[in-house]
Amino acid sequence: MKLIVAYIQPHALNEVKEALYKAEVRKISVTNAMGCGQQGGHKEQYRGVEVEVNLLKKIRIEIAVNDNYVQPTIDAIIAGARSGEIGDGKIFILPIEECIRIRTGETGSEAIG
Repeated sequence: MKLIVAYIQPHALNEVKEALYKAEVRKISVTNAMGCGQQGGHKEQYRGVEVEVNLLKKIRIEIAVNDNYVQPTIDAIIAGARSGEIGDGKIFILPIEECIRIRTGETGSEAIG
């Protein structure tokens, strides 16, 4: 079992969701996030003063999957989010020690579904 955490551009969310659906990955958590990576930030004018904006809007996606869904999930996120430009995002894969479905008490891979 793995937890896949991805940070993507907000405008790529619909494409990523469609690609995940085609890969039969339907359980997803989405959170608004802010951050910066290699692209850094940009400068804006606010009331005549130049301000550096280095925290940009991002979308954080979290998906818990069984081992046989790890690669299809990664491939779907990449297919939906890749533009080839700096700032497309990052994917992190973390091990899950345990998963428990609250409703039924199931544990492990059965609980993830």
